[in-house]
Amino acid sequence: MILYMDSSALVKLYIIEEGTDDVIAWMQNADLIGTAIITRVEVVAALTRAIRGNRLEAHEVEESLNEFRDNWAHYQHINLDNQLIARADALAAQYALRGYDAIHLACALTWGELLGAPVSLATFDRELREAARKSSLDVFPQEDENR
Repeated sequence: MILYMDSSALVKLYIIEEGTDDVIAWMQNADLIGTAIITRVEVVAALTRAIRGNRLEAHEVEESLNEFRDNWAHYQHINLDNQLIARADALAAQYALRGYDAIHLACALTWGELLGAPVSLATFDRELREAARKSSLDVFPQEDENR
């Protein structure tokens, strides 16, 4: 399986919460894991914001940041260019997606086309999950795991 992870899925490796075990299982079953280059900033922002939400202590955030930054090199990074941004623009309009959700969908679709293989998208964002399904991607969590 080729697995594209958006930030809502990837962050669950570093903030233990509902869905963490699922993410770990999907990643263990993946032959290749990729994400947009912007995910790095999104995950770091989510981790540092977790202090304000009392989800992590400061020392836990520092440990999580270090672990995430160490793991970052193991993921395939999908870079953004004008063509991918134009595709995200069209997807945002087509599915009424937020900006970064449209970028994640465009990255997953484009990556699959470049690889010539099906890509599964992992996201805990309901709108992105629905748009990905409509775009013929396999999506995790599955519909019956609706979160």
